[in-house]
Amino acid sequence: MLELYGHPFSSYTWKALIALYANETPFTFKVLGPDFPEHGARVQLASPMGKFPLLLDGSREVFEATSIIEYLALHHPGPAPLMPAEADVAIRVRMIDRVFDSYVMNAAQESVDDAIRNGSVSTEVQARVDERLQRAYRWIDAWLAEYSRPDAVSLIECAAAPSLFYADWVTRIPDDCQRLQGWRAQLLAMPAVARCIDDARPYRSYFPLGAPDRD
Repeated sequence: MLELYGHPFSSYTWKALIALYANETPFTFKVLGPDFPEHGARVQLASPMGKFPLLLDGSREVFEATSIIEYLALHHPGPAPLMPAEADVAIRVRMIDRVFDSYVMNAAQESVDDAIRNGSVSTEVQARVDERLQRAYRWIDAWLAEYSRPDAVSLIECAAAPSLFYADWVTRIPDDCQRLQGWRAQLLAMPAVARCIDDARPYRSYFPLGAPDRD
């Protein structure tokens, strides 16, 4: 039985969970928290920074959410095409995955980190985050004109859903990005994503910027 270590409110845990849920892959979810110190200790042993999510498959350890999804596609495939078989197409999928992690989620995280450190987000930090996210949003909106936006889940959807979910809480997707607004709604309605959203609802008070009364 696979074991996934993570937290229901964590965007990168969602990323791995969406892949598992989409293929109905059996696994045990090892939630991190004060009630389960042994789970945190296990995660600390696995990677240089001791970050989650962490996937265990017998004696195999896989950390980093993107690597977990690629591992699942290779060793635990299902109906959801997590990774394309054709090498050139797979390169493009990996590139778009990095867009969401590096330019959307990591940008939004700067505001979150500032609020955690200081109790609120400074005007300077929020302005910088707004600029970065709006630039990313407009690039993605243009890219969506050529993307089929399938109902199936791939690495792209696994990366896009949690990053857009939380980033829109930090900096709203502007109205001139109609394709992106529509795609975010489509992503959140996918069963695998909706399950993550529902499971995370009890933890919304943890969001340091204040979770909006939506989604």
